[in-house]
Amino acid sequence: MRIKSVVIGGFVVLLGPALAGCSDSSEVVLHKPGVYKGAVDPLVEKQRSSEQQERLVARFNQIQTDR
Repeated sequence: MRIKSVVIGGFVVLLGPALAGCSDSSEVVLHKPGVYKGAVDPLVEKQRSSEQQERLVARFNQIQTDR
């Protein structure tokens, strides 16, 4: 009898979080694609420089030469 109640108790403990994971969240935020609305990103300005683009291309070519 004791084992049966422990198994049932364990099942109930595991069932609660499992069912909670199936619930829908009403906090979904839809954004327009291609529009960044977060905090200011310092990499955006850095990406515009030709020097940074050259470094990225060189880095990419170092890695991709074996493929």
